[in-house]
Formats: sequence, structure tokens, C-alpha cells
Amino acid sequence: MILQRVHFPFFMSLLLLGTFFFSCTRSESSINKATSETAYHKYITPAEDFYAKGVYDSAYYYYNQIRTKSDAKTDGDKIVYSLLKMAAIQQTQGDYVGSEATATEALPFFQQTTEAQYKVAIYNTLGINYQHLFDYANAIRYYQKASALADTPLQKAVIQNNIAVVYMEQQHYKQAIQLLTVLSQSPIARNNLEHQARVLDNLGYCYFKIQDSRSSAYLKKALAIHQQLQFDYGLITSYSNLAKYYQKSQPQLAFSYAQQSYAKATAIQSTDDRLSALALLMEVSSPSQLRNYTKCYLQLNDSISKVKQIAKNQFAKIKYDATQERNENLQLKAEKAENALALAQQRFNNYLLFFILLLVLIAVVLLYFYLKNKSKKEKQAAIYESETRIAKKLHDELANDVYQTIAFAETQDLHNPIQKETLLDNLDKIYTRTRNISRENSSIGTGASYEMALKEMLSGFSSSRVQVIVKDISTIPWDKIAEEQKIALYRVLQELLVNMKKHSQGSFVVLRFEMNAKAFLVHYSDNGIGMSHPIPSKNGLRNVENRILTIGGSIIFDTSSSKGLKIQLTFPK
Repeated sequence: MILQRVHFPFFMSLLLLGTFFFSCTRSESSINKATSETAYHKYITPAEDFYAKGVYDSAYYYYNQIRTKSDAKTDGDKIVYSLLKMAAIQQTQGDYVGSEATATEALPFFQQTTEAQYKVAIYNTLGINYQHLFDYANAIRYYQKASALADTPLQKAVIQNNIAVVYMEQQHYKQAIQLLTVLSQSPIARNNLEHQARVLDNLGYCYFKIQDSRSSAYLKKALAIHQQLQFDYGLITSYSNLAKYYQKSQPQLAFSYAQQSYAKATAIQSTDDRLSALALLMEVSSPSQLRNYTKCYLQLNDSISKVKQIAKNQFAKIKYDATQERNENLQLKAEKAENALALAQQRFNNYLLFFILLLVLIAVVLLYFYLKNKSKKEKQAAIYESETRIAKKLHDELANDVYQTIAFAETQDLHNPIQKETLLDNLDKIYTRTRNISRENSSIGTGASYEMALKEMLSGFSSSRVQVIVKDISTIPWDKIAEEQKIALYRVLQELLVNMKKHSQGSFVVLRFEMNAKAFLVHYSDNGIGMSHPIPSKNGLRNVENRILTIGGSIIFDTSSSKGLKIQLTFPK
């Protein structure tokens, strides 16, 4: 199992929200209250330029220069802004522990005069980090703080959606549905299509998880809006959710949506989304495709891990160097050491988790191929045994009769009506035996006519010598019985009656059908010689046992009775 859940693309919308907050235009009246000679003016332009170009290590360096060279007493807003940007960069690079530590550094600088948008952005960033670190209680707490300070209805609605996603992460789908339903019916959702699609996608996913039929409509509507807006991240989410929705009911359609999610993530070069889409493709792909997707997933995951690790090391070094320049006191150095230890522990845990997941994946693949090979051998053995049995029947029951009939035809005067009638009787017997062998090995229809075919087969064993009685066969809901169970049951009863006809010397057979809460049963009994006498051929009963075991059933022979044979067949429901 990978850490990115099925609604992982929703996190991208959270990051975009954070970026929206962070990229607000600097106001000379609210941000820059110092003179043009301050360190802020010296470093802010290169920091913003590098950030806009995606050169995050350089941007991080210049924002850190603003943080370390600003006066904590007079430049609180500038420090908060630089920490916001640094936390956003670390978050973008997947360093959630480092981002949480950086964002937390901004909290002591909050004053009554600090702009609300900065507080909202800090709290929202902390919510995202705790969500990624699976600390859901803190995630909700900081999202609620951000929502309380949000100064526009859209910001508040987006943050409420973030809270709903946390509920989804906790599998509290009913709580998420209550919140998302309110959001979907608000004027904000009607006026902002991107937000509406995001809410509908989350709502559709929640309904899917609780198996509510409304899921499909919401997911499809969200997809239509994302297609209308040509919003790439939203399309990735919609395709992914629809693939999950159709995974069991329509595997081919699920595979198609998973491919579209992967193609879109690849087109916009979103590595995390590509990784999530590959994981989904591994779940919905055929065995022949699984190996390629698994290989691609492992390669990409390894590459991402290396890139993120390099970025984490760079950020750590930049901070460390700046800290050295400021000659921090021993207490601050001790705190940094604790943070580094926690980061190392987190990194170790991540590597350990990845290694365990890799081992599990390898074990699953090996188990799959082992079971597949085992199933193939069992099928081959069954085919061989069936062919051997048919060959023996042809030899024992037909070969001698055919030979004797040929000899009769060659040596007798067929113009004699009596001899001719004898020949015809012999041919009719051969035809009857041939037809019986054909019926025993012909294909079995498992559809609506199965019950009738089963009755006809059972009644076919009745004769002037033996009476076959069938009870309660119509009480069984045959349309709910698996196809392989129907076939196995047909052959098992056929084997038992053939064995009875050959060896039991009985005059009647009773077959009673029964179903309980866990299984359905067939009770067989006859008044023959029973199990206490030697049975000339054990192949029939061995075939019965093998067939039942292949579908997880069981057979019980009642040896306590001195007369006749009693058998109970049990099949899992």
C-alpha cells in the first residue's frame, strides 16, 4: 500500500491554495514598513524571481536571508512572509516535517497587526503538513483556525473542503458528506466551477466508499466540469476516482480511466500524480501488464525519493549555514539537533516502510505466479484423468461389443430375419452406451435451464430395477449458485449414480437438496450394499472427492449404517 490515497490529487489543490495565499502582491503599506535600505529590499526581488521560475533552492536561500537578517522586534511581517515561502517550498518538495517546523517558527511573530491573509496561509500550510504526516487531529485544528480568519467566502469554502478531505482520510465518510453537501449547495460552488468540481469529486468519492448509488452522477459531473475548464489537476483526480469506481464492475473501463489519469499526470510532469496513477494501474491492469507498471512505479518512486532527499539536504544546509552566521545560543542549537534527529528518524521510517512495501509486493507477485502455476497443473491433471476415464469406458464398454457385433455380422446370415434382428439389437445397445458416455462428458449449461437439465440427468438413472427419488430440488435458488459449483455438482451426482448403478445392488436412491445460512447441502442415500462391502472401482468416489475439494466443499460418508450408503455433500454458499 502506498501513502498517496485515491484522492491524493486533492492535496495538489491544497498546495495550489497555499500558493494562492503566498503569491499575494506585496503592499508597501502592509509588508514593507522599513526603509529601502533594509535587507528585505536587498533579497526580496531575487527570492521572488527564483520562486516564480521554480528554482526553489535559490529562492529558499534568499527567503532565509530575509528571515535571518530582519529584526524580530520591528520586522515581524517580513519574517512571517519569508517563513511562509520557505515552508511552501519545502512542502512542494515533499519535506513535510521540515515545512511544519518552518511554518511553526512563524507563530511567535503573530501580532494583532499581522495581516489575516498571512495567518490564514500559515495555518493552512500547517494543516496540509499534518495531513500528510497523518496527524489528523492537528490538521483539522489548524484548518479550523484558517477558516475562522479567512477574509473571503471562497477561501473559507476551500478550507472547509480541506477539512472534509481529512475526514475522508480518516474514513469518516458520513461526516465528510455532511460538510461537502453544504458546500455543494452554497452560492460559492455555483459561482466558482473549479471549487464546485472539487467538492463534487470529493462527494462522489465518499458516496462510492459507502456504496451509495449517487456516487456515479457526482463523479461524472465533476469530470465534465474539469473537462470544460481544462483543469489538468482536476482531470487527474476525476479519472483516478472513476477508475476506482469501475474497478470491480467494469475492469476495462477502470483501466481506461487509470491510463488517462497517468497520461495527464505525465503531460504536466507531475511526478507525484504519475506515481499515484501507476499505483492505480497496478491494481486494475491484467497480469501481463502488471509487471511493466510495477517496474515503472518502482523506478519512478526511487527517482522521486532521491530528488526529494537532495532537496531536503539542500534546505537543511541553507538553514544551518544561516544559523551559524547568527551565532545562535545553545538552547536553539539543541532544538535544531532535536529537529534533525526527528527528521532522520522520519527518513529512516520512510526507507523502512518502502523496503517493507517492496518485500510485500515481491511476495504478492511470487504468490500470484505460484498459484497460477498450481491451478494450471491441477487443470491438466483433471483433463488427463477425464481422458483416461473416457478411454477406459470406451475400451471396457464398447470395444468388446463392437468386436463381437462385427464378428456376428461376418459369420451370420443377415438375410435371416432373426439374425438381422439380433444384429440390430446389438447395434442399438452400442448406440445407447455411446450416447450415455457422450452425455456423461458433454458440456453442461449453467443458465436458466440448469435445474431442468439436472432433473433430466438424475431421472435418466431410473429404470425397472432402480428408482431415483429427488426431493426439494426446486427450493434451491440456482441463479445464485456459482457456475463452477453447478458444473461440479452435476458431475458429482452423475459419478455417484454411475457408481451406484455399477456396484450398490440397490433398488432405490434418494437425493434431498437443502440450503442453510452458510452453505447448501445434498443428502444421498441408497439401500445397496454400502461401504462395508468392497467396491470394485474406487475411481468414481475419488473423482467425487476431487471435484468437491476444487470448489472448497466437503464430503462425509456415513459408515455407521449397516445397510446402504449415506453421503452428505456440502458446498460453500
